[in-house]
Amino acid sequence: MSVPPKHQIRALHTDSTVTVYQAYRPEIGLPAARDGRFPAEWKRDRMTWIKPSFLWMMYRCGWGLKEGQEVVLAVEIRRDGFEWALRNAALSHYVRGLHTDRADWQRELKRAPARVQWDPERDLHLSALGHRSLQLGLAGEASRRYADEWTVAIRDVTPLAHEIHGLVREGRLAEAGRLLPQERPYPVPDGLLDRVLPVRTGETTSPAS
Repeated sequence: MSVPPKHQIRALHTDSTVTVYQAYRPEIGLPAARDGRFPAEWKRDRMTWIKPSFLWMMYRCGWGLKEGQEVVLAVEIRRDGFEWALRNAALSHYVRGLHTDRADWQRELKRAPARVQWDPERDLHLSALGHRSLQLGLAGEASRRYADEWTVAIRDVTPLAHEIHGLVREGRLAEAGRLLPQERPYPVPDGLLDRVLPVRTGETTSPAS
């Protein structure tokens, strides 16, 4: 089995859409899944983090058991929107050689409507793996576009999360693995990630929300 690159976007995607995951309290998550769009209570002026990795979302929300994250959503969004966010994103931490200096990075981060960080991918036990998973933070224009323009469909995948978790707890890992979304390397256009790949030196990450 080949070893994945350390930084690579892997996602469930089609020719026109890519699926990302979020988790919310029922007051937000249930209406979003029912109506296929985020309700008015969803704050469009706040930064929101989307995760293409199902297992990283499970790590973040504790299989949908953490308070305030009981409803796990699979949000299918337009690929052109996803790529717009990446093209206009800044890296969430400073990297010497990629940025001129810390002040340059801070200015870039302040201007950008999106930010990227790379966190360790997770296995079925939610243990960290050696390669990284993309977390994409959306704020301002990006957050509004995500909610009102890019979203194609929203599904409640909480039952799937609970089913997989149950199989893992019983040690039935092969069965659990077969239920996972089939995430494949995302076909990144040339140059799209040039400003958000921390490849010049060692990196550190800070937790996403």
